Amino acid sequence: MRSSVTGSRASLAQHGMWLTERTGAGGGAAHHMPLAVHLEGPLDEDALRAACAAVAARHPVLASALVEEDGELHLVPGTAGPPFTVQDAAEDDMPAALDKEAARPFDLSAGPLVRFTLFRLEAKRHLLLVVAHHAAFDGMSKDLLLHDLAAAYGGSPLAALETSYGEAAAAEHDRVAAKLEAAAEFWRSRWNDAGGLLLPGLRRVSLRAAPGDMVDLALGPELGSALGRAAERIGVTRFELLLAAVHTLLHGYGNAPATVSVDVSTRTERTRDHVGAFVNELPVTASPDGTFAAFARSVRDELRAAYRFREVPVARALGGVSPRASLTPVSLSYRRRGEGPLFPGLGSRVEWTMSGNAVRGTLHLQAVEAPDGITAHLRFDPGCLDRSSCEVVAGHLTALLRAVAALPGTPIAELPLPPRQRTAAAPEPVPTAGPASGSAAGGSRVVDEVVEIWREVLGMDDIGPDDDLFDLGGHSLSITQIIAKVRDRMGVELSFEVFIDTPTAAGVAADVDRLREEAC
Repeated sequence: MRSSVTGSRASLAQHGMWLTERTGAGGGAAHHMPLAVHLEGPLDEDALRAACAAVAARHPVLASALVEEDGELHLVPGTAGPPFTVQDAAEDDMPAALDKEAARPFDLSAGPLVRFTLFRLEAKRHLLLVVAHHAAFDGMSKDLLLHDLAAAYGGSPLAALETSYGEAAAAEHDRVAAKLEAAAEFWRSRWNDAGGLLLPGLRRVSLRAAPGDMVDLALGPELGSALGRAAERIGVTRFELLLAAVHTLLHGYGNAPATVSVDVSTRTERTRDHVGAFVNELPVTASPDGTFAAFARSVRDELRAAYRFREVPVARALGGVSPRASLTPVSLSYRRRGEGPLFPGLGSRVEWTMSGNAVRGTLHLQAVEAPDGITAHLRFDPGCLDRSSCEVVAGHLTALLRAVAALPGTPIAELPLPPRQRTAAAPEPVPTAGPASGSAAGGSRVVDEVVEIWREVLGMDDIGPDDDLFDLGGHSLSITQIIAKVRDRMGVELSFEVFIDTPTAAGVAADVDRLREEAC
């Protein structure tokens, strides 16, 4: 089954995550997606091991690796299948053990992109920890994997998927190419990458991945149900209501307008049963006005207009967006899940929103809607704001949601908005693994060669040595293609970091000179 991904082109989401990690813009543990399943009863370990193998066989992307060749990223079979390990553990040791296992790095170039660890707590108490890399996983994948895992554990065969992951990725590339021009026109007037951010206690703004912390949002079943009724009265979904509330809160702090990026599914009818990274990040900019109900409907309309281009990365449509772990400092993810998996002969409980102790960007709201209510957390970068400040934000958002749930038609000016913040923090440059060195401009012949490569990759004739790659519309794929052409023609392997530190042809030429000198 793994041969079905051999040599296939990686998806756009996979390329973005891979490049983010290679450029030093973050990733790492922030791209790890842990999922814990508590199992009660007489567990058959051999059957569970076989079930994990069956799931990896049905979804070969889990056993794959990401390899760059000739300027394109390919999905290939990993050097080994997903591991299944067993550990005896005491209850008191579990938090540290789970954190350690969730943070253990993945080697994207070797694979696999998932691992299974079974912790034996007692004779009839176990915990299965599944850790997958985001390049092979998304929120919906959690439901799909556990559904397949429970079925396979019960002895049901898992049918092969009708469409391979590689075929799905190729179809996505074709759809994106067809929509690229229209998406660029749509986003040109909406995208703003320059503003600062106002939050209580905010020290700085980050767009990178970093060690993170988490604060629970106290919604509870009662408030969750009330929000559902309010959303129905307004004529929006719970997700659209929550996004409108986040915008309203940011407006209260003094952000005018505010931009929040949201994770959206890119699944199609052919990929609805696939484990994989079928997700894109879209920015939503809004200025709250009038009543909350009217504003929420305007957010709904803006979202649904953007959904026409849900598969098109903004950076690919516009160019000029440097690699980063989060498109904007504040982001939101929201998904609906069904009932938990049923393992025959066992009781089970799933931790759907494990932390992973990492965050992408400055502040991220994660919400999961289940049949029994909404679970939500605020993940934050402690280097940007401390826990007490995040707790203040969580309290403000909860109070705002309670007011909206009670009277959704309230004018925004009459809602319990927080005190306006006075000092905005500006986005900092995305940190890199290390600065490029070498001569300031490189030899003139080398500069000319690099400029010519840029012209070919970007499809432009008028490019000077000091033009910024991102100002010219370059993006992550452009970087990969330039590196490949420099490797083939000039015999050196450029680092991704040089395109962040000095994104000009002269800067790249200086790095070529430095690498050649080091090789002598």
